Amino acid sequence: MVKHPWLPNSPDEIKKKMLETIGVKDVSELFSDIPEEARIKVDWNKLEIGFGRPLSEIEVKRKIEEYLDKNKIFKNPPPFLGGGAWPHYVPAVVRYIITRGEFMTTYTPYQPEIAYGLMQALFEYQSMIAELLDMEVVNASMYDWASAAAEAFLMSFRVNRGKEKVIVPSTMNPFHEKVINSYLWPHGYKIEKVKHDPETGLMDLEDLKNKLSDKKAAAVYIENPSFLGFIEENAKDIGEIAHDAGALYIIGVDPMSLGVLESPGKLGADIAVGEGQPLGLGLNFGGPYLGIFATKWNMKFIRQMPGRIMGLTTTKTGDQRAFAMILQTREQHIRREKATSNICTNEALCAVAAAVYMALLGKEGFKKIGELILYRSHYAAKKLNEITGVKAPRFKSEFFKEFVVDFNEAGVDYKTIHEELLKRGIHGGLYLKPYYPELGESALYCVTEVHTKQDIDFLVESIKEILGR
Repeated sequence: MVKHPWLPNSPDEIKKKMLETIGVKDVSELFSDIPEEARIKVDWNKLEIGFGRPLSEIEVKRKIEEYLDKNKIFKNPPPFLGGGAWPHYVPAVVRYIITRGEFMTTYTPYQPEIAYGLMQALFEYQSMIAELLDMEVVNASMYDWASAAAEAFLMSFRVNRGKEKVIVPSTMNPFHEKVINSYLWPHGYKIEKVKHDPETGLMDLEDLKNKLSDKKAAAVYIENPSFLGFIEENAKDIGEIAHDAGALYIIGVDPMSLGVLESPGKLGADIAVGEGQPLGLGLNFGGPYLGIFATKWNMKFIRQMPGRIMGLTTTKTGDQRAFAMILQTREQHIRREKATSNICTNEALCAVAAAVYMALLGKEGFKKIGELILYRSHYAAKKLNEITGVKAPRFKSEFFKEFVVDFNEAGVDYKTIHEELLKRGIHGGLYLKPYYPELGESALYCVTEVHTKQDIDFLVESIKEILGR
């Protein structure tokens, strides 16, 4: 039987004919550019690496599935874990659209003239984020909130030349802080933390003024809502204090909060950053996520803004709309050593997903989902607070989506509570003691639109049972 000529198990006479056609004597000649010393000469079935031998495709698939089966996926109830990546519902249409061939790339276009569809999708993303944040200029996305914040800090040093530090709250996201330090350290820039009120969590404004008095700060940064969930009620005042000291004002946001909270633009931010993961991306075992970056309409800022910007113009004849990648002179492929950033393989596909999600929700949808998250997270805090020895929320401030649950008077350490919750199929909140020792046996809990009343009641009853209440 003559086998198919394109399959690797083809008869020898067909292989020989193929090799003759391309002008080589045998298959080994195809690998002649690999040095002899680099070749494996032992028995391929007795290798000292990997699984001891090459595996077939079906064997590899089985191995991978074997490892994946070890993962525990929390669906009922969804995890109560947040801390920078949160469980939110992803509508089916988002996944459908981003798997279309026209969008299936992580790249912003290197050859924009042949990628008008993708440029329009990114332009729509920028436009909707601009409206959500009340900021005029948005780039075509960053890697995640941490990298967006780090780039915002570097931008503030370029705008405010000669400065040497950025002021941040002592409650800032500890995971973001590590990334930001990695960006700032080579430049010799520093982060300085402002104290917070131990009762409310809010930034200490007097300490902020003291930290700004040396006029060495390029910017003041806050998160709103904060990493610990409370809403920074003095956000507008903090911006005014920053500006009075000649510093830029940077606000980091969770975009899901903006249907019910004041936008960074209305709070006086010069730069806004945030995490786009809630906007239709899901959790995905840790990524990829989407960094949001926006600034005011000020050419001094825009020229120093990292990343790529899609613009809308008209054709040469003026009778048709056209999209273009604009202000490329700031970018690394034009001015390699003087580029404002090196965001290159960015999260374009994630930005398209976010655009689809935002188009689905609309202004009213953001308001409704924000209210739903507020109601459910407050219901959860109220029910947890009714348990003897448990205090929720820990801070006497309004909060959104996340809140600190204090177990210091519960008589059981949080690690034990967490392990017992896992046995009941519940993933509890983030243990905070390693990051904020002063909070002791406390954890950060997250409640979103995916948590039902039954899910929350199950969590509360399980904690009661663990504590013997």
